[in-house]
Amino acid sequence: MQNKVITIGEILWDVFPEGKKAGGSSMNVALNLHKQSIDSGFISAVGDDDNGKELLSFLDSNHFTTDLIEVNEELPTSTVVVQLDENHQATYTIKQPVAWDDIKITDDNIEAVKQADALVYCSLTCRDERSKKTILELLENAKTKIFDINLRAPFFEKDLIDQLLKKADILKINEDEIIWVRDTFGLTGNTDEQILKQLSAQFNIEIICLTLGGKGACVLKDGKLFKHAGYKVQVADTVGAGDAFLATFIACYLQGYPMETTLDNACKVGAFVASQSGANPEYNKKIYHMALG
Repeated sequence: MQNKVITIGEILWDVFPEGKKAGGSSMNVALNLHKQSIDSGFISAVGDDDNGKELLSFLDSNHFTTDLIEVNEELPTSTVVVQLDENHQATYTIKQPVAWDDIKITDDNIEAVKQADALVYCSLTCRDERSKKTILELLENAKTKIFDINLRAPFFEKDLIDQLLKKADILKINEDEIIWVRDTFGLTGNTDEQILKQLSAQFNIEIICLTLGGKGACVLKDGKLFKHAGYKVQVADTVGAGDAFLATFIACYLQGYPMETTLDNACKVGAFVASQSGANPEYNKKIYHMALG
């Protein structure tokens, strides 16, 4: 039986100095899953405007179904201004309110989640109570709950993250986010392994993926830490690299790959995307293997 994953969250235009590129962490995860032959659905919303029509056309051109994406007649399609520092690390200015702040619960959404193996959600989409309410209701219907913590200032605070962490079976977090979580929730570990074990125990999370930028990633599963040094590439920008990592991790995990293989593949695809401009470069297995040598 083919695995099925639903993601819910942002769809938007990342606006770079040289122009705009389709993005949004939730859309990026969904599209990467699709590229890796996972049956993926995406719950979100665009505005009734040219930006929204172009995003739907972009997904259509990638043979990705848009059935679960609403068209909101009141709010505009999301745009995000992306700034890159000297190390090609991205920071984001995220406009508000936008269409994905008002994702509505529907019978189709509920049924899609019930039929899926997993639901992927993030904290940013919960910045508005309307979409937050929808996500919490859908989580009640999900088999496996995958939380991409995706902290974007100023759109998070302790109570929200506490609520969302308590729902998670699998957590993806990066090296900056883990510091905030450690300090906010009073974790006392001195090493990544100690912090992840405390976090897993405090929130009853089965698997935690910690991405470490150019230093690779590690995964805590069943009390055991798996490490990977990552792949060295010439970074174009970091936009979407973590999303590609997460999608690949989910795809390999659902297909039953050993954790060492799952982590290696996730690091490989994440590094490839970092070596390309924008969040959604074209790739297939042959291309990213060749790119990484």
